[in-house]
Amino acid sequence: MAVNTYRLPGKENKRGSFFSLVERFIRIDQTVAEVIHVKFLPQILFASLLCLIYIGNRHYAEKKTRSITILEQEVNDLRADYTTLKADYMFASKQSEVARKAEKLGLIESKDPPEKILITE
Repeated sequence: MAVNTYRLPGKENKRGSFFSLVERFIRIDQTVAEVIHVKFLPQILFASLLCLIYIGNRHYAEKKTRSITILEQEVNDLRADYTTLKADYMFASKQSEVARKAEKLGLIESKDPPEKILITE
């Protein structure tokens, strides 16, 4: 059997849990210790961790929302540019516009309709 020994008041067990280390380094006086018991410290730390995760998630979501809004605005601008360029292209490819531009190069539009050439054997 084990022998009972007397512990000296100044000598404490050096090994202990995490919370005993926290209690040793953070001097909690009795008034605070009565309000916040050390036995509730794990629950308080867990709730604090959940709050930090919630705040981080909120910031992440807001950042994503802002980037989505910026990208949607950019898509709308590009769509407007596409529509404008397409309308300009359609206008420039009209027969009258092509004839006007060809006239500047010295080309003249033929007034005679094309003729069909028939070869008889």
